[in-house]
Amino acid sequence: MTAMAREMAEQPALTAALLERRHELAARVRAIAPRPLAGVILIARGSSDNAAVYGRYVLEAALRRPVSLAAPSLWTRYGLEEDLRGHLAVGVSQSGRTPEIADTLARVRDAGAATVAVTNDAASPLAAAAHATIDLQVGREDAVPATKTVTAQLAAFAILADALGHAPWPAHAWEAVPRAQQELLSDDAPAAAAGAEIARARSHVQLGRGFLYSIALEGALKVAETTGLAASGFSVADFLHGPIAIANPGTVAVTYVAAGPVERDVREAAARARAAGAELIVVGHEPGDAELHVPVPERVPEALAPLVHIVRAQQLALHATLALGRDPDRPQGLTKVTPTT
Repeated sequence: MTAMAREMAEQPALTAALLERRHELAARVRAIAPRPLAGVILIARGSSDNAAVYGRYVLEAALRRPVSLAAPSLWTRYGLEEDLRGHLAVGVSQSGRTPEIADTLARVRDAGAATVAVTNDAASPLAAAAHATIDLQVGREDAVPATKTVTAQLAAFAILADALGHAPWPAHAWEAVPRAQQELLSDDAPAAAAGAEIARARSHVQLGRGFLYSIALEGALKVAETTGLAASGFSVADFLHGPIAIANPGTVAVTYVAAGPVERDVREAAARARAAGAELIVVGHEPGDAELHVPVPERVPEALAPLVHIVRAQQLALHATLALGRDPDRPQGLTKVTPTT
């Protein structure tokens, strides 16, 4: 078994353990959050940035306050000075050792923001720059492609949303998440078939909208970094504004679907991609017109669905890489920590 597959298999237990700590973690954040809260700023790169896209959606839905993704270079390269009193800033890094993220969090702290670190290392420079830390406690991750740390970051944003606002799911919904993750891990045959199709494709896109937009971004990134193939993730709203031109024979389009207000939008965009000649893979509760269906249980509410769909996205990348005869644990040209400054 590859390290990537082994670490993916750990996710249900690790997610359950993190969710069991949610009241403790929520108390830490509430203790330092400004009142009133003017807005939230999220600071991240790479897979952590994709998790932060989910964070933007779920926090803004819960808080009814503006939530933005920071541009770290404005702080580290352009010397931005801003009054951030009344804001909460969340720095997200699996290792907590990416200099750019730790430096930006320290700078926004000095600008008046209350700061939270989301990291797997509570002794990291990122945690040192924060007033409070959500320590993921998922253990060492040996494979270069991040899996269990990303899933834990998604869970951390859900915990933040619940701690600071009115989360868009019932209280009992938490319990369904680890069970649904385990169900997917116990049957990855549909993902293996879909991964083989991705490996044969000339081009590859992943699509979502709303809460699952983040999974389209992360799913495409995982395929790109593990296989070396070009892959892009889009909101279907953006996809229809131009990138749909690449939907033709030889293209595989993966769409992430959950029951909710944007389901129809995603399915309609998927149908247009298929009509243009693309092969369609649907990751969701119903196949629609897809050539391949990678099922996901419907019992998890849409706003928590990314914590489950992420497992399928990881499986697609893993199996596409194996179909190409490559090592998913050690992608060419990548290291575990990317030291941007």
